[in-house]
Amino acid sequence: MCPCLYMVIPCYNEEKVLPITSQIFVDKMKELVETGKVSKESRILFVNDGSRDKTWEIIKELSEKETYVIGISQSRNRGHQNAVLAGLMEAKDKCDITISIDCDGQDDINAMNAMVDEYENGAEIVYGVRSKRDTDTFFKRFTAESFYKLLNKMGAEVVYNHADYRLVSSKVLEEFAGYKEVNLFLRGMFPMVGFKSTCVYYERAERIAGESHYPIGKMLALAFDGITSLSIKPIRIITCLGFGVAIISFLCMIKFLIDKLMGNTVAGWASLVCILCMVSGIQLLCMGILGEYIGKIYMEVKQRPRYIISERTWNKTDEKEKKDV
Repeated sequence: MCPCLYMVIPCYNEEKVLPITSQIFVDKMKELVETGKVSKESRILFVNDGSRDKTWEIIKELSEKETYVIGISQSRNRGHQNAVLAGLMEAKDKCDITISIDCDGQDDINAMNAMVDEYENGAEIVYGVRSKRDTDTFFKRFTAESFYKLLNKMGAEVVYNHADYRLVSSKVLEEFAGYKEVNLFLRGMFPMVGFKSTCVYYERAERIAGESHYPIGKMLALAFDGITSLSIKPIRIITCLGFGVAIISFLCMIKFLIDKLMGNTVAGWASLVCILCMVSGIQLLCMGILGEYIGKIYMEVKQRPRYIISERTWNKTDEKEKKDV
């Protein structure tokens, strides 16, 4: 029996690219249905992440024209990770598998065929992995690859060069629903769930239209969220650093005491000032890292909702399907 697939596509201010890529997604869904890879109950679920432009109006128009298209809208912008989560949680009880993909057209949509094949072969999670980064600038390629290596060294289990293009079965999503973190880093959380997984490799293209919504600032914020959400090694590094500085300070104290007893007084204050500046800087850095963790704890204990859906196209789509029948 063919699995029911829901494509989960987060959208934020995508009025320029959505009219182009939406047809690509619809054509791919029709192809998957016609070739018998997925059932005709499969759907394309667009998630409007509080866009300020006409993105939601476009999604509603598409849902009225295309049987396969449905959409949900968040009450406000809550970020890419929360938008993906909202779509996955909406879809988990309605389908057998989900495939999350960005709407900018950069990820190779034809990789979905191989993802579904891997699911049929027993994989519950299939990660879409970039085979190379030729379309990236040197700076972006260097920082991205360094980030994945750093995460792994910090003890976080992530798939190298994988973002948020992945197939996940409803079985996995049922277990994933038990993860209640407010600070989300999905590409590091799904490996924690377990189950059989594999990778499908593809080449990423240039963005079809519009501008990227992930400038360097947001990329760095996501990277830091990933590290602090998945690993406590930074705190252990602080402990080791503090121990090391304490040992050095103790040895320096002994040296200065010996110099004093031998009559070799210190000529200037340069060494003392350097030590004070170094220790003060380390203390401030450590306090900042600890503060980041405390801030995350503060946000977690509030247990605020990670997303709020203000509008759906469910009913309109259902009515249209009944009329077609």
